[in-house]
Amino acid sequence: AEDPEAVVFAAELALEFRQTWGNDVFLDMYCYRRRGHNEGDEPAFTQPEMYRKIAGHPSTSKVYSNRLIQSGDLTEQESKDIADEYLAKLDGSQRNLHNEPPRERGMPRFGRRWEGFTSVYTHDPVPTGVPLAALKRIGAAITKVPKGFTPHRKLFDPTPKTGEAASEIKSFVERQIDMIDGKEQVDWGFAEALAYGSLLVEKTPVRLTGQDCRRGTFAHRHAVWVDQITGNYHVPLNHISEDQAEFAVYDSPLSEFAVLGFEFGYSLDDPNTLVLWEAQFGDFANGAQVIIDQFIASSYSKWQRACGLVLLLPHGYEGQGPEHSSARIERFLQNCAEDNMQVCNVTTPAQFFHLLRRQMHRTFRKPLVVMTPKSLLRHPVCKSSLEDLAADRFHEVLDDPNANPDKVRRVVLCSGKLYYDFYYDANEKDPLKVNRLIPPQVAVVRVEQLYPLAEEQLRQIQRKYRKAAEWVWAQEEPQNMGAWTFIERRLRSLGIEAQYVGRDASASPATGSFRIHLREQKELVETAIEGSAPHLVLAIRPTPQKEIRGSDQALTAGS
Repeated sequence: AEDPEAVVFAAELALEFRQTWGNDVFLDMYCYRRRGHNEGDEPAFTQPEMYRKIAGHPSTSKVYSNRLIQSGDLTEQESKDIADEYLAKLDGSQRNLHNEPPRERGMPRFGRRWEGFTSVYTHDPVPTGVPLAALKRIGAAITKVPKGFTPHRKLFDPTPKTGEAASEIKSFVERQIDMIDGKEQVDWGFAEALAYGSLLVEKTPVRLTGQDCRRGTFAHRHAVWVDQITGNYHVPLNHISEDQAEFAVYDSPLSEFAVLGFEFGYSLDDPNTLVLWEAQFGDFANGAQVIIDQFIASSYSKWQRACGLVLLLPHGYEGQGPEHSSARIERFLQNCAEDNMQVCNVTTPAQFFHLLRRQMHRTFRKPLVVMTPKSLLRHPVCKSSLEDLAADRFHEVLDDPNANPDKVRRVVLCSGKLYYDFYYDANEKDPLKVNRLIPPQVAVVRVEQLYPLAEEQLRQIQRKYRKAAEWVWAQEEPQNMGAWTFIERRLRSLGIEAQYVGRDASASPATGSFRIHLREQKELVETAIEGSAPHLVLAIRPTPQKEIRGSDQALTAGS
């Protein structure tokens, strides 16, 4: 590394080789550290012999300049003049910096591709509806099977179906066609596809990466079709119109740190592309925590670099154990300050549709963290109409449409999948059977965006239910996780003294027993709606040993 010309030559050769042949190249340089950890460090404490040699060794610049002098390419005076000129430039830059008036904090610093953007967050509504006719055109295009293409039969099966069970065995694409025709309501995956398609038609590129994200971890997306005979790919979202923007989707390796770091850099460079990274499960973001903490959450505060990156993190308590239940909402919320990013846990496909479109229709870019569902992807009630996508917008708070303010005495605030558990029991085999009616004295209000919190909208809710004597925050996550520790003091600052209803504090995100999970969920819901537990605080008690049966025998009583 003391030979700069050799370093440049090797680097250029490696780059040309990679660009020509498409192979990776490793460039091995032998270097040493002159100053230790930093300028104030004393490396001789632990490496005395090595640093005696380094102290007596000339610097790289001195070694190179001596070589140029000896070869006759440079004189000693010319070498000194170059060094003096460079140091003078550094000194002058420092003096100019100190003499400039201080820049106002938060002042936009946008240019080039970022020209016209601002750094100021606002809760102002953004119109994101798409005309019904346009949605139908997009839907028809992305459900069209190319001539001669053989999709998997679960994706599209043209075989005629008869009998009463015909509607139950429809393929993925057939169901989407029914959604466009109004025979079925729109589910989560199709709402997402329509959001991407509508942006592409508006000339906004979309880029999505993540583990198995082409089909979706839960086989809910199928953004890429594979011919079952030839193995050729078909990307429906790239065949909407001739002059559309490009949809790029890539399955990535299980290296969240590397992939999310790359996508963060991509979003810095191009604010006009919707850049998304999807974790296979929400807790896979653990592997990218450094990128989230040191770059995504703080890049504007530290370097005035805005970023519109979207994180899709599957989250929800389904009784499948501690791993993959929680996307760790609490960690993201702890990083929230100065309107640095958005954290949302939405409950309907339409809300997700408008949220994605809102991200690109604003005059600013902030990272967006979305707790996406798992069981709700196919829940028969978690649906939206095409009209919801056409005429509405994203709502940061969703009021209870059935509540009568004159009768409401308890307001339950919640977020995400838990909302559906208030109406549909996980123990019930028929999910459409409503076996839990919300009493008229209870209103269930959904906080769809946890940060930045829409305080004025919550004040309106508070004024509407002014007769309510009890306010509750209900969540699936343990008390030391989820949104509770973040939102409690914010609600209190609005004059809302909310009680907590949820699982007791825990070191693990969830129980490993499906049976215990169902009991916890049932107790949680009943407490939130009926106020059956003292002080409306639910603490899950250890299960007596005699209740542990079958697959639960390996659990301890306190599990």
